[in-house]
Amino acid sequence: YEGKEYTPQSFAASLDLNLNDYVELTSFQMYPFYEEVELTIPDNWMHARYYNLPIDELMEVMNNALKNGYSVCWDGDVSHNGFSHPNGLAILPTNNPEEMINAEIDKWTTLSAKDRERKMQSFESPVPEMKVDDNKRQFTFNNRQTTDDHLMHITGMLKDQNGTIYYKTKNSWGEDRNSFGGYLYMSEPFCRLQTVAIMVHKDAIPKAIRKKLGL
Repeated sequence: YEGKEYTPQSFAASLDLNLNDYVELTSFQMYPFYEEVELTIPDNWMHARYYNLPIDELMEVMNNALKNGYSVCWDGDVSHNGFSHPNGLAILPTNNPEEMINAEIDKWTTLSAKDRERKMQSFESPVPEMKVDDNKRQFTFNNRQTTDDHLMHITGMLKDQNGTIYYKTKNSWGEDRNSFGGYLYMSEPFCRLQTVAIMVHKDAIPKAIRKKLGL
């Protein structure tokens, strides 16, 4: 690497990383919150332990990390039809008027079902997205709609014209697979539902949450 030869062990040592400084966090109602749990997913063949948080606090950890110069290792599901690497977006469209702000209801409900579906899947402009709580997360996990099928690297965050947060995410599928150099933008609703777990530096976790976890 960069003109030097390494073994896996010597390369790891050259990075000067203390892996004990990093923790994995998850968010599912089936486990007790604020405790270490063994996440029952197919890829957890090493029986790794994760700290379990309510989804609001898991998102708080992600936001705090990115605002303070840390990145986030993301483990989640990219099989949802709102995930489009070619378009550089991952969103969670909704047809439910109760999940739309007042200004959106007439705009979307007056369209035919066919036109509404086409427009919501066009990735041309922001669309109304689902509201995701702990109940919805547990439901999709139980039905295997949320699985651990991909890992990516979240490096930043921003907002669109409607104030929705998006997470700038580095994918591993090559720089030529889309027009954004291999990056994409995952919306906050998408992350709230499709995130299985994250890994962050302990210092990236807000102090109040660290205290609850005993870190």
